[in-house]
Amino acid sequence: MSARIRTLVCVVLLGVALGCPPPAGARDAAGGQGKPAATVPLWVDPDSAAARQVQEWRRQGRGADAELLEQIAERPVATWPRWDDPRPDVERAVASAAASGHRAVLVAYNIPHRDCGQHSAGGAADAAAYRAWIGAFADAIGDGPALVVLEPDAVAHMVAGCTPPAYHPERLELLSGAVTRLKQHPGVEVYLDAGHSNWISHLSDLARSLRSAGVDRADGFALNVSNFQTTESEIGYGRRLSELLDGARFVIDTSRNGNGPLRGGADEKWCNPPGRALGRPPTTRTGVEGVAAYLWIKRPGDSDGTCRGGPPAGRWWPRYALALARAAAANDDGTPGG
Repeated sequence: MSARIRTLVCVVLLGVALGCPPPAGARDAAGGQGKPAATVPLWVDPDSAAARQVQEWRRQGRGADAELLEQIAERPVATWPRWDDPRPDVERAVASAAASGHRAVLVAYNIPHRDCGQHSAGGAADAAAYRAWIGAFADAIGDGPALVVLEPDAVAHMVAGCTPPAYHPERLELLSGAVTRLKQHPGVEVYLDAGHSNWISHLSDLARSLRSAGVDRADGFALNVSNFQTTESEIGYGRRLSELLDGARFVIDTSRNGNGPLRGGADEKWCNPPGRALGRPPTTRTGVEGVAAYLWIKRPGDSDGTCRGGPPAGRWWPRYALALARAAAANDDGTPGG
């Protein structure tokens, strides 16, 4: 479906469709072309890995598989800019989105000592390198409307005890500074990552760390990034956390939670688990108080790491993408759940 047709569908169906504007009264930060940022529909990348895969499979005569994969290719999915220089990816996404009257969803993921040495270990070399990186990221957004999910796992890893305490003060200062830096651009919404419902049970500790990381100056927090917890569990968890944060709004990653998390005693349940499905389509019209958006933050089909036969973390894996789409299509109502 083309961007023009999708926009017309949004108008005709009064905003029920994917990525349509939220109700009146949403936050009033300036967005593109005089619109509040939160009312600008979400951008679908026409050159995503999923879109290219659809084209390739059609050339190969795999029409049925290509049609299934359109469930991913035709929906707005977040851009994760590269770690050496974020500017090309951010500029491309924001410029392409603005040209069609849309808003890019971006993920800033380069905090030093990232991911506790696991599949996505790394990050900026030091604090100075991170400040330069996040500054380049923010400058590349410019005046365009954008939604930024800030540093998945960074706060939760501290609260869970995985990140050594010696790194905590610097990390909190860097996160707080990143919120300030990004919010210098009035068209930008920032959601600080807060883990998910099956991770941190001591919400008071999590809320305290989020405050130190600048959540009060952000637009809210993000849940379930790259994970599989059900939407219902995240709504309940998010509301409890929100009560400790003066009613902060939150977004939920529904990209792969259509069948919920993997059950049983399997190791690394978060890493390329089998039998998962696409979740609720991205939209800023959730109809749920406090939930600012359902987003596909993790790009469905990108590997979680070299587990269960997957390629390195972040690498496109068409076989897994197809499995997610096929499982979603097999749901009782024929549409992604979660």
